[in-house]
Amino acid sequence: MTVPLRIGFIPLVDAAALIVAVDKGFAAAEGLDVELVREVSWSNVRDKLNIGLFDAAHLLAPVAIASSLGLGHVKVPIAAPFNLGINGNAITVSPALHAALMEEIDGDRFDPMATAKALAKVVAIRRKAGAEPLTFGMTFPFSTHNYQLRFWMAAAGVDPDEDVRLVVLPPPFMVDSLKNGHVDAFCVGAPWNSVAVDLGIGHILHFVSDILVRAAEKVLAVRQAWADKNPDVVAALVRAAVKAAEFIEHPENRTEAAQILAQPERIGVDAEVIQRTLTGRLKISPDGTFRESGRYLLVGREGAGRPDPVQAAWLYAQMVRWGQTALTPDGVKTAMAVFRPDLYDAALGNRAPIEAPAAFGAFAGPAFDPDNIRGHLEAFEVGRWKA
Repeated sequence: MTVPLRIGFIPLVDAAALIVAVDKGFAAAEGLDVELVREVSWSNVRDKLNIGLFDAAHLLAPVAIASSLGLGHVKVPIAAPFNLGINGNAITVSPALHAALMEEIDGDRFDPMATAKALAKVVAIRRKAGAEPLTFGMTFPFSTHNYQLRFWMAAAGVDPDEDVRLVVLPPPFMVDSLKNGHVDAFCVGAPWNSVAVDLGIGHILHFVSDILVRAAEKVLAVRQAWADKNPDVVAALVRAAVKAAEFIEHPENRTEAAQILAQPERIGVDAEVIQRTLTGRLKISPDGTFRESGRYLLVGREGAGRPDPVQAAWLYAQMVRWGQTALTPDGVKTAMAVFRPDLYDAALGNRAPIEAPAAFGAFAGPAFDPDNIRGHLEAFEVGRWKA
């Protein structure tokens, strides 16, 4: 007997473990008959998960936390028993903004503090000239993209709510928005940064792993009440995702994995672009310059699949920093409880979990301590939180 499941996803490479679990038969081997439903916007995915049209979803990690806290929408507690992706985002800028930043930069162009300071100079020049503020696209108010952009800008004193405009765009619409001049830059997950570069309309300024060494990006999300009623199904889904992640991370399987993901009903872009993402070697400029990083996107290696509640606490801290919620002990507790390493461990039985590296490392600011979020926030000059 198989269990039918409907699971929503957005066409991004960090949905890879979910897509490969279905298309390579790992889910079927666990007794699951999964229908994957491709969506365009994160609000669609969230809403359909929350009301039960989806049994599970590829979801922004901060959306899972926001849903559990009742921020921005109805309150529906979410459990995340598997990390679908660590890192994987990048900041892409238009040729005009790239030239302006390189004109003002003092230091290494791959140093996020150097580019943030260059951005501050460009913002000041534009303000003096009476020009419109720069517009940056990001995928959702409760998203790592939003927080990563803000973290980067604010490190050099750029106020993301006063000095620039941040606008929400679905990931597949980012490239057209840059091409049409609606935005000057965007932060999005793969493959859309590479698509912009290949079209000659963007430069990848930073891998977001330059800004945060290790950041939870997407999770496999289920409603907490559903997880409580279906523990065996949750365990089977986690095992299928783990097997798929292991398959993807073997170098000899990358070509096949990229071809699976490239299908029109999945991500729908050229397999070669996806393969670049999986190997962490990306073309960053239209002139053909490449850059490589072993941390660009972690699908399963280095313990990436096991949820880390410290990651959830950091995301909650960003919600507080930017005025999306107040800092409370219950809020921290609720946020950390969304990430469920216990469910991950239970699914794998006696298999010892891989020890993941330290939870965080940022290019600016103090080390993050989930037991002292107040102290962490007080160290930053730019923010919207109130003590």
